[in-house]
Amino acid sequence: MTALDLAGPVAVVGTGTMGQGIAQVALLAGHLVRLYDAAPGRAREAADAIGARIDRLVEKNRLTTADRDAARARLLPAEDLADLADCALVVEAVLEELGAKQDLFRALEDIVGEDCLLATNTSSLSVTAVGGALRNPGRLVGLHFFNPAPLLPLVEVVSGYATDVSSATRAYETARAWGKTPVACADTPGFIVNRIARPFYAEAFAVYEAQGADPATIDAVLRECGGFRMGAFELTDLIGQDVNESVTHSVWRSFFHDVRFTPSLAQRRLVESGRLGRKSGQGWYDYREGAEPAEPHTAEPRQAPAYVVAEGDLGPASELLALIREAGIQVREDEEDHGTRLVLPGGGQLTLADGQTSVEFRDVVYFDLAFDYRKATRIALSASQDTSAQTLSEAIGLFQALGKDVSVIGDVPGMIVARTVARIVDLAHDAVAKGVATEEDIDTAMRLGVNYPLGPFEWSRRLGRTWACSLLDDLHERDPSGRYAPSLALYRHSYATEKREGAS
Repeated sequence: MTALDLAGPVAVVGTGTMGQGIAQVALLAGHLVRLYDAAPGRAREAADAIGARIDRLVEKNRLTTADRDAARARLLPAEDLADLADCALVVEAVLEELGAKQDLFRALEDIVGEDCLLATNTSSLSVTAVGGALRNPGRLVGLHFFNPAPLLPLVEVVSGYATDVSSATRAYETARAWGKTPVACADTPGFIVNRIARPFYAEAFAVYEAQGADPATIDAVLRECGGFRMGAFELTDLIGQDVNESVTHSVWRSFFHDVRFTPSLAQRRLVESGRLGRKSGQGWYDYREGAEPAEPHTAEPRQAPAYVVAEGDLGPASELLALIREAGIQVREDEEDHGTRLVLPGGGQLTLADGQTSVEFRDVVYFDLAFDYRKATRIALSASQDTSAQTLSEAIGLFQALGKDVSVIGDVPGMIVARTVARIVDLAHDAVAKGVATEEDIDTAMRLGVNYPLGPFEWSRRLGRTWACSLLDDLHERDPSGRYAPSLALYRHSYATEKREGAS
């Protein structure tokens, strides 16, 4: 089956922010749209609000007056569920309560035609469980839009255990016809984005809980070094700490308390204190009037070393060698050594984060993974109490000579960006192996759904297919809780690669 006929009416049940956004998308795609809300008068209020937003599109020259008038004429508030009887698609956007959703769909099943497609916009509940209350669960599919729905392109099309292939296909093609970018996924906790994105928050919180760095510094490193649009602390303040923690708990419980999804105690305390982020005036940061903005730790200027000795090509950080030369610093190459590090004039070593700690070695400074070392404006360094002052100073001066701000954090294995990316890559491989989605759809979902600079498999190809597994192995050795143990899927991927390379 194909997308809904544009003549087919679309109903949206639930008129909050998400419901209004979905209705606007369907409306501007040419559908007659019926709005329903159980609270009297809410549907009319929502229709007025949507009309006002469409008016603003005309003011911004994104919509003609004629198209605006036609759209307004197609938007009809409904006073009763029975008014939705002729709809070709009904999208539910009510409270995230399983019983409420099941009751709604049971009622709809007695009203709409047998060929009507039913869709839930749930972000945290099981599509299978929602559909389990229906006589014909095959017609129910998940259509998970991202907020704000009119602006964000991604739609996760979720097939429950009983969803018919034809229903999923119809929903997928409808989302595409509406100008969205749909991705297909199985009904798994968190679907694609909320499942694979957990380490972005969890690892930032873990570094903070280990007193490795403060929120402002961690956020700055994720943005200015990792290439992420926002840091984990500022993003959760924007989302709402209660909302973000609720999703984390939902995924954790749904995976039977899998340690890889363990919630953060620090975030729990934040929620308990009522510091929910921007909406409450305080979260990780203080948004109250007159509050001083939090600044990341940035090292004072240091003198650059006259030279470095390159042992190996630095692997994923190989671009640094060209940058060092361009900065006028001599690079001496040790062709006999097959390591992947820089040796500084004082004898100390500078090494890319690998999941080990500085304290384990004599005079080592680690530097974090960067999305693009040339474009990065900040680099994080990690050292232990045993690292010599000269080595740390030379390492700071080296990156400052490359035009980078430098943040020195605690002796945290895997640092910030590296451990985050490695865990995201691991969860992505695990999801593909378990049939959640394809590699292509996962990459698309993570780029469009949470604005990652690269999808997990794009990261994996860029960094080398064994990189994530090796780093996580080292992390797991230092934290044997299971949180960092590479998945069987990543292990197989890495081991098969090593075998092939060894055979060649």
